[in-house]
Amino acid sequence: MTTLVSTTDTVTRDALAVLQPGFTGTTAPDWLLRRVGEGLASVGLFGRNITSPEQLTALTARLRAERDDVLVAIDEEGGDVTRLEVTHGSSFPGNFALGSVDDVHLTRAVAQELGRRLAECGVNLNWAPSADVNSNPGNPVIGVRSFGADTRLAARHTAAYIEGLQAAGVAACTKHFPGHGDTAVDSHLAMPRIDVDLDTLHARELVPFRAAIAAGSKSVMSAHILLPALDPDRPATLSPQILTGLLRQELGYDGLIVTDAVEMDAIAGAYGIERGSVLALAAGADAICVGGGLADEETVLRLRDALVAAVRSGELTEERLADAAARVRALASWTQRVRGDIRESGAAVQEGTAPGTGVSSDIGLTAARRAVLVTGSGDRLTEAAYVASFGAEANIAVGDETPWGIAVELERILPGTGTDTYTAGTTAVADAVLAAAGERRIVAVVRDEHRHAWMGAALDALLAARPDTVVVEMGLPQSPPRGALHVATHGAARVCGQAAAEALTGTKS
Repeated sequence: MTTLVSTTDTVTRDALAVLQPGFTGTTAPDWLLRRVGEGLASVGLFGRNITSPEQLTALTARLRAERDDVLVAIDEEGGDVTRLEVTHGSSFPGNFALGSVDDVHLTRAVAQELGRRLAECGVNLNWAPSADVNSNPGNPVIGVRSFGADTRLAARHTAAYIEGLQAAGVAACTKHFPGHGDTAVDSHLAMPRIDVDLDTLHARELVPFRAAIAAGSKSVMSAHILLPALDPDRPATLSPQILTGLLRQELGYDGLIVTDAVEMDAIAGAYGIERGSVLALAAGADAICVGGGLADEETVLRLRDALVAAVRSGELTEERLADAAARVRALASWTQRVRGDIRESGAAVQEGTAPGTGVSSDIGLTAARRAVLVTGSGDRLTEAAYVASFGAEANIAVGDETPWGIAVELERILPGTGTDTYTAGTTAVADAVLAAAGERRIVAVVRDEHRHAWMGAALDALLAARPDTVVVEMGLPQSPPRGALHVATHGAARVCGQAAAEALTGTKS
C-alpha cells in the first residue's frame, strides 16, 4: 500500500499514536507488531483475542517486547459485558447488580479485584465503567450496564469503581460521555438522539461524569449521540462544543478522551471512518477506538493516512494532533509508573484475599449473592427442575457468544435438571415448555421481560397452568414480581446465575 509520508515522520508517528485498533486471532500478527514498533501506542482486545489468562499474558508480553509502554485496552465491564471470560461468563456482577446493593465499599472492592486480574494479564486500560444514568428503561444498549436510574447513586458508584480499578494499576475509561442512558436507539446501529434541555442534562446525565472527574478517571469515552441542547448538528464524538467546550473547559477534564468505536454506524454510516476520525480529533478527542468490527492493517493505515492528510491540508492542526498523541503517551507512562509502585509496595497476601489487595478473591460471588432479591411465598427447589430460558437477541456490546442463565449452576445442585431455550419465533411457547417440563417444576428465566411482549405472554400462560412456576429476571426487573418465587439477579453474569441457583435451593454451590 502506498503511504503518504515516511513512517519516521513525526506527524505520521503521532497519527499512529492516537489510534486504538483491534486485530483478529489470539497472537499478535506481524503487521500489528510492526506498527507498534513504528509508533502505534495502543492496542484494543476483544473476546476473539482471548482464550485463557495464560494466553492473554503471553499476548500482552509479546506486544511489550516491541514497546514497553504500549497501552493494552479491553472492554471488560464485568457482568453482561465480559471479554476476559467471554466463553464462560463473568466472575463479577455488573454495574446494575452493584448499584442495587448500593455499597460503595463493595463496588470499589469488586473493581479492584477485576483490575488486579486484568493487570496480572498485562492489560492496563479498561474501557469501563459505564457512568450512564439508565433513565429510559427501554434503552436497548445500556440497561444493566448502568448502576441504575438514580443519578446520585450512579455518581457515587462510578467514583468508587474508578478508585478500585485504578488502585490496581489499570486506567479507567468512563463512558459514554455525556450520557447514553436516555436513548431508545443503539448507536452501533443508528444515531441516537436525546431531546432534553440543558438543565436536565446538567442535573442528570453529567452528574456521574463530574464524579468521575473528581475521582481522577484517567480517560473518558465519548458517545455517538446527538444532543441538540449542546450541539444541534454533530454527535458528541465529533462536537467541539461537547468535547472541548463542555468536557475540557467547563468540567475541567484534563485526561485522555477516547472515542467509542468509529466503525459503529452512528459515525461510519453518516461520516465514514476516515472523515469521522479527523472530525473527532479536531473536536478534542485524543484517541480513536476502532477494531470491534474492522480489525486489519488496511484500516489502521487508512486512518493514519487520513489524519496525516488532514494535517497537511490544514483541516487538522499539527498542534492538535501532537497534543492528542502526547496525552496518549502520558497515560501510557502513568500505567507503567503506577504498576511499578504497586509491585514495589508488595502488600502482604492474607489467606482468602487477592495478592497485594487485601480484597477477597471471591468478591464477585459475594457481591452477586448480595444483589439477589427473592420475593414470593412458594417453596424452594428440592429436586430436579426444568429451566425454560427465554432468549432474545443480545445487543452488540454484550454479544451472543457469552452464555447466561441459571441452568448449569442449578444442575450442579440438583442433578437431572433439564433446560431448553425458547425465542420469539417459537410457536406456542407456553405449551412447548409445559410439554418439555412434564412433572418437573418449571423455572422460567427471562432478561428484560418488559421489553419483550412475547415473554410476558408466555409467563402469563405458564403461571395460569402451573402456579408453582419460579420466575428469574436477569435483566431490569421492571414488571411486577410474579411466580410462586420471583428472583431478581440484576444482571446475567455467571456469578449472578450461581447466586440465583443458591437462593432457590438454599444451598451454596
